Amino acid sequence: MKAIVVDGELLSWQSVDTPSPQPDEVLVAVIAAGVNRADLLQRKGLYPPPPGASDILGLECSGVITAVGPEVLGWQVGDEVCALLAGGGYAEQVAVPAAQLLPIPSGVSVPDAAGLPEAACTVWSTLVTAARVRAGETVLVHGGAGGVGSVAIQLAVALGLRVVATAGSAAGVELCRALGAQIVTNYRESDFVGVVREATHGNGADVILDVVGAKYLARNMSALATGGRLAVIGMQGGTSAELDLSVLLRKRASIVGTTLRSRPIHGAGSKAEIVADVRREVWPLVAAGAVRPVIGARLPIAEAGEAHRLLDSDRAPGGKIVLIVGPAAAGR
Repeated sequence: MKAIVVDGELLSWQSVDTPSPQPDEVLVAVIAAGVNRADLLQRKGLYPPPPGASDILGLECSGVITAVGPEVLGWQVGDEVCALLAGGGYAEQVAVPAAQLLPIPSGVSVPDAAGLPEAACTVWSTLVTAARVRAGETVLVHGGAGGVGSVAIQLAVALGLRVVATAGSAAGVELCRALGAQIVTNYRESDFVGVVREATHGNGADVILDVVGAKYLARNMSALATGGRLAVIGMQGGTSAELDLSVLLRKRASIVGTTLRSRPIHGAGSKAEIVADVRREVWPLVAAGAVRPVIGARLPIAEAGEAHRLLDSDRAPGGKIVLIVGPAAAGR
């Protein structure tokens, strides 16, 4: 088969060995793969795959099952699926643990479904499981126009939360509003701390979903409400920062950091558990139109390098960039 091979900064479409599925896995002919910032980090050598995982880029995909391991139940050859991956999505075929498969949601095309698994699983496991959001609370979503942020806004609204979002452009601000955020601020033009305080009458945000990391730590703590939860899921703004513990203690706040890729396939807090939760709780919202994949660009897989440059630039489109690998299934 062919896959994207990393050679320094060069991403090229080359022949590689076809993966062989394990007894509890299926083989998926990839139709599309979602592009994530984690892919950019891996390309730079900063985010290696976990032991045993494919070293091919790609943490989510959509496609059609072409082979099923003997221990797999509930899936068969020909099923259209999307999947959460530990790696391997930028390829013609990928072996996937059956527990990480999801059906294509009603109303979503097979290619566009490639932009859902990573964001949906990240947002659900962070906002609901780790941060324990409750209806009526205020959540601040940083990077609301991005792949994760766009899903976070929609899911938060569907769960009855009040959403404040940040974005870095006028188009991003408008997208966040269109997705349901009640208050949106351009972080290049205003201080989100003041915006959150004004919006909450000085109380602060109950939950903050942060993709920035170190650069925002102090300001996030200032924007957090008493008893608030800061959920850090990204490091776009660095990995190291000082924390004023007096603020943490005074606010009786908590900070949680979480990631998907290194989690075990099975067990408590596993990928299987998260995927099952998403299928049960989020997929009906997708089918109802309350949550949808926001696809900012679709590029052929051979242009993966351009997709990375686009995501890492000021020209990054709102939502997710999807790489088209194979032809879409008929009728979708």
